[in-house]
Amino acid sequence: MIKGFRQIASLTATSRVFGFVRDIAYSHFFGANALLDAWTIAFKIPNLARRLFGEGAAAASLIPVYSEAFHKDKQQAKQLVDTVVTVLFVLLAAIILIGEALIWGYYKFFSATSETRLVLSLTSIMLPYMLLVCTVAILAGILHVHRHFAAPAAAPIVLNLFIIGSILLTGWVFRLQARNQVFFVAVAVLIAGLTQIAIQIPPLRAAGVSIRPAWNTHSDAFKKIIILMVPMILGLTVTQINTLADDLIAWWFSASPEKGTSFILLGSTIAYPLKRGSVSHLYYSQRLYQLPLGVFGISLATAVFPVMSTFAAKKDFAGLAATVSKGLRCCLFIAVPATVGLIAIATPLISLAFQHGQFTAKDTNMVAWTLLFYALGLCGYFAQQVLTRAFYSMQDPKTPVKSALIAVFTNIALNLTLIWSLGTGGLAAATALCSYLQVAVLAIALRRRLGDSILDELAQAFLKTIMATLCMSAAIALTLWLSKNHADILKLLLVVPTSAAVYLLAAKFLHIEMLSLLTASKRPDEQQP
Repeated sequence: MIKGFRQIASLTATSRVFGFVRDIAYSHFFGANALLDAWTIAFKIPNLARRLFGEGAAAASLIPVYSEAFHKDKQQAKQLVDTVVTVLFVLLAAIILIGEALIWGYYKFFSATSETRLVLSLTSIMLPYMLLVCTVAILAGILHVHRHFAAPAAAPIVLNLFIIGSILLTGWVFRLQARNQVFFVAVAVLIAGLTQIAIQIPPLRAAGVSIRPAWNTHSDAFKKIIILMVPMILGLTVTQINTLADDLIAWWFSASPEKGTSFILLGSTIAYPLKRGSVSHLYYSQRLYQLPLGVFGISLATAVFPVMSTFAAKKDFAGLAATVSKGLRCCLFIAVPATVGLIAIATPLISLAFQHGQFTAKDTNMVAWTLLFYALGLCGYFAQQVLTRAFYSMQDPKTPVKSALIAVFTNIALNLTLIWSLGTGGLAAATALCSYLQVAVLAIALRRRLGDSILDELAQAFLKTIMATLCMSAAIALTLWLSKNHADILKLLLVVPTSAAVYLLAAKFLHIEMLSLLTASKRPDEQQP
């Protein structure tokens, strides 16, 4: 588990670095305005499929069933993989064709503003990426069962490189206007999807897996995957669904020159609580809080899921409970200091990274305000990933779905309530609160299934983590005070390594077991397929 986590985390960290460069390019050429608002929503629609399948439903439903079939009958496992890939390809192709028709119809007969037409145009170009990225996700799930994590974790790097390259090429070489640039970048996303598939092929062949068209949909294993997948689509990706809801609500409740500054409701004139650019502020803040979540939280859950699936397949529920407990302690060890650190360096980080080109100081303040509330939910986002996969390893999608439905509807209600007083910060706060709500529901249900052992040593780990984080916070405060008159880059160069070093030293002094997540070598008992 530790080796898999570190391999995924290192490649994911590389991807996040390139993703950060991508966001810097966005801020320089597109800024934080109606154009980036439109791009963000258009890209998030097909990209949500990556969240659903790449880090969610398809992989989460395929891994335990394929793992079980692989141990019993390798030929049956091959037929299962061929069928899953074929069926997914056909279904998604059909969904894309229907989606393109709906987009064309809405554009032709209903779209009223140029901003809406821009969103629809960009979405129609990038919608086929859904098929490409979901195919990558299925191939990645297969490779995870074979304990190969490198190629799947490298796929996002490819996407970021293509987007960065297309932005720089069209902006600096061809000097296109930003409104024209976005269309070339959208095409680059499709080319990146084809390349992402290509890099999965060599390791699949090395593992003895070759994909061929098949339609053996009557097998028990395939039916089990479908039964698991449908509810997983909501259960495992509630955070992404909530952030998409944040974006859509921000778009609808934003004033613009075309829409005006107010709307009429039941005969009353109500001023919009937000302005165009709010979706962009949400995007930049989401990208920053998702940095530790992607590098550590999802990497941890991805690495631990095959281990949990193996224990569940063997009916070793004591081993499963112990793995869940370790996963939750790992979440605390990483998420608590990440929350404090992210809040502490938010303003200098945003200013240094984004405040140039079309991105203003006002945008920096708005992104920092929104990030504050998203960051407070980090522990919840981390724990969600582990707890939902615990249920899926036991092939029980119903409980995560129930918790997700509660969280989604609560999030929408909180969005519509908090947006009036906190602006974009209210949308972020709603998402953070709902993450803890879902964790509470899942933890209570899992405790009933596996017993109190899933919480073993959790209180002690939390106390030690808080103590180490307090030491780190003191180091951050002192370093920021000493560098208060220096440039943002110097502040970050001093604060980040100093705080990390203090936290790790405090963790070592306090004998926090989870420190081994970053330093231990491969355990002899790690299981292979």
